[in-house]
Amino acid sequence: MSKNIFGEDLIPCCYEPMTGYFRDGLCRTDDSDTGRHVVCAIMTKEFLEFSRAAGNDLITPRPEYQFPGLKPGDKWCLCALRWKEAYENGVAPKVILEACAEKALEYVSMDHLIAHAEKVS
Repeated sequence: MSKNIFGEDLIPCCYEPMTGYFRDGLCRTDDSDTGRHVVCAIMTKEFLEFSRAAGNDLITPRPEYQFPGLKPGDKWCLCALRWKEAYENGVAPKVILEACAEKALEYVSMDHLIAHAEKVS
């Protein structure tokens, strides 16, 4: 089982839409995932617009990649470096800490993730 940033079992990020590099709902990774999709984030309009302007359109559906297109409020496994870039530009979305893979800590600080934590209900 993959571990989260606290060294505990990784909880699912989202099943609707189905997220994760492996499209299994988990923000887990392996060496084939060059983007390191390990940060479970809750999409905002500001972040989605930022990402599109930076060359990664997460709004437009891409069925050939099992990608439904995202809207504000959707949870999605983001690339760690894209989240970090958004953080540095003041548009980082909230994250679900228990669903962020421990690999995220190789790219972003625990303090930055905690500062953007969304409470799990």
